[in-house]
Amino acid sequence: MITLVTIIHVVVCVVLILVILLQAGKGGGMGATFGGGGSQTVFGGRGAQTFLGKVTSACAGIFMLTSLTLAYHASHSSSVVRPDRAAPAPFPAVPQAPGAQQPVAPAPVVPAAPAKK
Repeated sequence: MITLVTIIHVVVCVVLILVILLQAGKGGGMGATFGGGGSQTVFGGRGAQTFLGKVTSACAGIFMLTSLTLAYHASHSSSVVRPDRAAPAPFPAVPQAPGAQQPVAPAPVVPAAPAKK
């Protein structure tokens, strides 16, 4: 399930990038923002939304949903670090010369079973 969501997320990301790059610039820039455009609205006059604008909005919504889904799954999945694993042996305190033998840990002592009577 998460693999499918990840694939959808990547595909929508690429489509979103391409659709945004295909759109034409609005023009005006900062000059229109500070009274140079003669527009009556805050962000300038804007007619009906184009097809590319609708595709951008849809892709942005899908991208947000898949991002939230992946973030939720990542926060509720099991950790990579397992506490039941034994810790690795510590490194020796003093560096050994090349070719020197490493100290060997003593074998564990197993108590002998009591003799039967």
